[in-house]
Amino acid sequence: MILWKTKAGIQSDSVHHTRRQTITRSVLLCAAALVCFLIKAEFKKFSMARGCLCCLKYMMFLFNLVFWLCGCGLLGVGIWLSVSQGSFATFSPSFPSLSAANLVITIGTIVMVTGFLGCLGAIKENKCLLLSFFISLLVILLAELILLILFFVYMDKVNENAKQDLKDGLALYNTDNNVGLRNAWNIIQAEWKCCGVTGFSDWHDALRERVVPDRCCQEHSQGCGRNATSMFWTQGCYEKVEEWLDDNKHLLGTIAMCILVIQLLGMAFSMTLFQQIHRMGKKYDA
Repeated sequence: MILWKTKAGIQSDSVHHTRRQTITRSVLLCAAALVCFLIKAEFKKFSMARGCLCCLKYMMFLFNLVFWLCGCGLLGVGIWLSVSQGSFATFSPSFPSLSAANLVITIGTIVMVTGFLGCLGAIKENKCLLLSFFISLLVILLAELILLILFFVYMDKVNENAKQDLKDGLALYNTDNNVGLRNAWNIIQAEWKCCGVTGFSDWHDALRERVVPDRCCQEHSQGCGRNATSMFWTQGCYEKVEEWLDDNKHLLGTIAMCILVIQLLGMAFSMTLFQQIHRMGKKYDA
């Protein structure tokens, strides 16, 4: 009887031990499964974050590549104008460097450098370059806004000074070292059918004789500007420019809005990518 009880106790302990092992094994398996699930979920999150980062990176790279190519194009046009036309479209004697060629070269260089910063910062995932790109766009945007505000505030004074400066430039029309200015006035007067800054009499005051360039004649011929009986264009070129700006104000406004949107998109892309790289760096460090 005692032997049977002993055997029964041993069997009972064995059963309890087996159950404990089974429960322990189950708990360990559940814990392992939970850890695997958490690791997998974290890996998926990391993969999704990395995928979003790559997508954003290449979107910004393509965006700035187009930006950079536009800058290269503008720079090329500016250099071509400078080489082939000399000081073409240098109307102002007060600002001889303010020519069409120099203006296009300056804008092209700024656009090209800014686009290069964005491209390199995006493809290298470099926070310093991305921040430099953002600051560059912000400075350009603020400069544009300040210039626009100043222009509208001092519009009358700007118009008055511009007219006077252009009239002073007419006196350089026949000088040997101002071929660019002469070419510019000839093209403007022929294409826009205008004469002088405010009228053909501007040429009389500038050249100190009653003559005008031949391109001021309604019926162009060699030496017609010296013929008092010739019919000259009576409208000044400054007024023609103002009319053209007024007629195309909607188009110019649309172009300005597109430029603004492009700048804002560039700033948004750069800051979003900057934040994503910053977060990914923190996760990696953790």
